[in-house]
Amino acid sequence: MPASGPPGPSIPGQRSLSSGAVPEVPTPAVPDLPITTAAFGLEAVLHPTTAPPPAPVTGTPPATSAEPAFQRVLSGPTGLGTNSLSLVGSSMDAAPPVAVAETDASTAPAFAPGAARVLGGPTGLGTASLSLARTAHRPPPESVPAPPATAPPADGQAVPGLYHHPIPEPDPLRVEEVSRRIKRWAEDEVQLYPEEWEGQFDGFSVGRYMVGCHPDAPTVDHLMIATRLMVAENAVDDCYCEDHGGSPVGLGGRLLLAHTALDPLHTTAEYAPAWLESLGSDPPRRAYRSAMDYFTAMASPSQVDRYRHDMARLHMGYLAEAAWAETDHVPEVWEYLAMRQFNNFRPCPTITDTIGGYELPADLHARPEMQRVIALAGNATTIVNDLYSYTKELASPGRHLNLPVVIAEREKLSERDAYLKAVEVHNDLMHAFEAAAAELAAACPLPPVVRFLKGVATWVDGNHDWHRTNTYRYSLPAFW
Repeated sequence: MPASGPPGPSIPGQRSLSSGAVPEVPTPAVPDLPITTAAFGLEAVLHPTTAPPPAPVTGTPPATSAEPAFQRVLSGPTGLGTNSLSLVGSSMDAAPPVAVAETDASTAPAFAPGAARVLGGPTGLGTASLSLARTAHRPPPESVPAPPATAPPADGQAVPGLYHHPIPEPDPLRVEEVSRRIKRWAEDEVQLYPEEWEGQFDGFSVGRYMVGCHPDAPTVDHLMIATRLMVAENAVDDCYCEDHGGSPVGLGGRLLLAHTALDPLHTTAEYAPAWLESLGSDPPRRAYRSAMDYFTAMASPSQVDRYRHDMARLHMGYLAEAAWAETDHVPEVWEYLAMRQFNNFRPCPTITDTIGGYELPADLHARPEMQRVIALAGNATTIVNDLYSYTKELASPGRHLNLPVVIAEREKLSERDAYLKAVEVHNDLMHAFEAAAAELAAACPLPPVVRFLKGVATWVDGNHDWHRTNTYRYSLPAFW
């Protein structure tokens, strides 16, 4: 593919958007799109087996002080424009009883102080689009035709014994549109791959991946933010670390320079032009820079900074794995899991609010309870990748560290027994994630918190579904 020319902007902090960038527009209202709710460990409440699902209603009555805490969380916020934030589609009278502790004003959650400020959203110039409520001047979401009533399920077998939640078949019209746009971006805007890699790019099925992970995205433009970032992250992994020219040797220098496409260099006028030119010097950096331009045009400064921080975590994980490869070191299982907490999918679910068209305020995102939920989600989804890519990595040159391989060597187990134990580790992480999310949702039933937790849970489920259905890339070992 032809190399791109030097980037257009001349100094950091005054970057113009790439051609075709999403303009700065008010965030559309929250749409009434389906949101997976199974990951709160409350399926008995959300999907009772003893009664048919109740009919939807147009509103949710406000919670009372004697109302069970979980029911208050499930009911979601009330008021104009908040129907889609409810975790249940029925009135509270129609819902089955829930055996949980009741609360009153004397036992309000620790998060209660400042709740009105958080619910109201930020104030000041340029913050109107961050409100969860729909206002008269705000345009409605783009019109997307409804998918067929019954989309055919995709092929693919789940890992036997793996704890997971099925998802509805991703909207085929959105999948097609996202797939078309991302290929055009990869080929025309960032010259991401040579012609001979086109089949691998198509086989990645990133359109299905992102639509399945973000069913509440108001528009395709929102979905494209996540899709570009996902493709850029994989380009860096493949070209710098893995099987498309990657190597552990010198990886730190390559990653640091690529990271400046996400976290701009602030330097002198003499040296800024050389740095700017470097951002177009290879496909990974072109992809990082372009994807980040689109992202910053739609996200708030705190969301952008959150993402940069999580990408620094990811790059640190890459470096740890590379160091072990250079020294031919097989880590202890706990050491491997520590590395995977950094070298994992965390940057993807952590932007679920941006893709959903709202914002989880920075002080709530930074809470230790929320950080634990996000970390557990990233850890569980990454072990999913270890399990589904197991045979693919065994067939690749060299030794690839994944959880079954590390367990087999460190705990002296057969390949089969090590793989099955890795499934158990995943399941334990998933249960811990769901328990932590349910506890946080009950303690802090603020609309952006509840919706963010739902978004992370949906991303976890969508990530598994993509691995299960991507038979182009993955196949299961013959252990059953």
